[in-house]
Amino acid sequence: MSSAQQTSTDSDTESTDYGDFEFIVVSNRLPVDRVTDDDGSSSWRRSPGGLVTALAPVMAKADGAWVGWHGAPDETLDSFDEANMRLVPVPLSGEEVELYYEGFSNATLWPLYHDVIASPEFHRTWWDSYRRVNERFAQATAAVASKGATVWVQDYQLQLVPKLLREARPDLRIGFFNHIPFPPLEIYAQLPWRRQVIEGLLGADLIGFQRPSDASNFLRCVRRFKGHTIKAQQVHVTSENGEFAYVSRAEAFPISIDASAIAALAQREDIIERSREIRRELGNPQHILLGVDRLDYTKGIGHRLKAYGELLEDGDITVEDAALIQVASPSRERVEQYRLLREDIEGSVGRINGTYDTMKNTAIRYLHHSYPVEEMVALYLAADVMLVTALRDGMNLVAKEYVAARTENRGALVLSEFAGAADTLRQAILVNPHDIDGLKAAIVKALTMPRAETMRRMRIMRRQVLQNDVERWSKAFLDALHDGGRGES
Repeated sequence: MSSAQQTSTDSDTESTDYGDFEFIVVSNRLPVDRVTDDDGSSSWRRSPGGLVTALAPVMAKADGAWVGWHGAPDETLDSFDEANMRLVPVPLSGEEVELYYEGFSNATLWPLYHDVIASPEFHRTWWDSYRRVNERFAQATAAVASKGATVWVQDYQLQLVPKLLREARPDLRIGFFNHIPFPPLEIYAQLPWRRQVIEGLLGADLIGFQRPSDASNFLRCVRRFKGHTIKAQQVHVTSENGEFAYVSRAEAFPISIDASAIAALAQREDIIERSREIRRELGNPQHILLGVDRLDYTKGIGHRLKAYGELLEDGDITVEDAALIQVASPSRERVEQYRLLREDIEGSVGRINGTYDTMKNTAIRYLHHSYPVEEMVALYLAADVMLVTALRDGMNLVAKEYVAARTENRGALVLSEFAGAADTLRQAILVNPHDIDGLKAAIVKALTMPRAETMRRMRIMRRQVLQNDVERWSKAFLDALHDGGRGES
């Protein structure tokens, strides 16, 4: 850092070199992607996504820095400025990407936290790499944080960082937000390193979750595995000698989207025309249904395809009258479970299309791509029914994007009750995706619901999404983090 760094001589801490930044976000990835220009040179482009959109104004106002991996293994980069913020790359080796990220984060924690839909794997080498990488993130953060800075750590890949930061820099105000579900005690108990992870999270002054049930699950695990006193979502953390040390709070802060931006795109004439073109490309069917997911076993894509295939078999829908667009963005393709899932999904699509396609009509248009937001909004506008059938999902922002895009209050949302969005989008047609007959009935209901009823439901949901956008989410969390003080009384 610059020569402006100062040295603390506070009596209650060791001599510390402070950094220059008052607000730091810490996440697994930096909010930029490297792009190669036509002349072969490389540059950085801001990544799409609501988190950076929500936090960019805070960054600009509070002299902010973002700590994260830049996406290329076995490469070390110096800090650099981009999009009005300081970016601090944390290097990861190819082996660490395999063990820390693909291994412990996505083959241990991800399935465990999603109700063991797939079996988690427990390997000590993965845990060792996860711990070392978390230490590196904490060290990088401590080095750039000014005295008394606010640090906001993001998501399950970095659950040890809050405690490591508290130990290295007790002057910091530390928040943590878990973007995915937190599992019930009976499932979390399987994790061999359950106490270490809880201790890591409890280093934060405020721990945010998507749903109140997630916060309750966490507090129940704290009580079971650490024995701390808990009062009204406040954990009274004790030191090793049993004395009270500080308070850590666990609360729900449901994340949202940049709703006004989605709504603005939905009113652009070129995007409206593209939505019409999509319908023409499908033969102008009476109904278009849409699924948009990362290709992941938690999303319930297979359940959705099974229900749709049975509706075609039963004759409740025909390829002449309806078409399903399924966007399945590539995901973790080096992980075996995801390769097998892709084969299974593509096999299901092939069987359904082979059975029901005609020369003019296709039952399912399957798209294994990622698309820019403009194309996604065009798809939202083209679709009469949105199908969100997640088996377990922290929030599901696609559901909220669809609602925000429906500026004329038309369209129907079929939404899994196991997605966090179901807590607030109560006017959706809520389903248990494991109940195939119930899912089929929900799809038929969405297709046949009177327009006045669909508009009434959509109007209420749009009001909720537009009033509770991602900027309001970030403000609510940061206000709660600061209003709660340092949790030392």
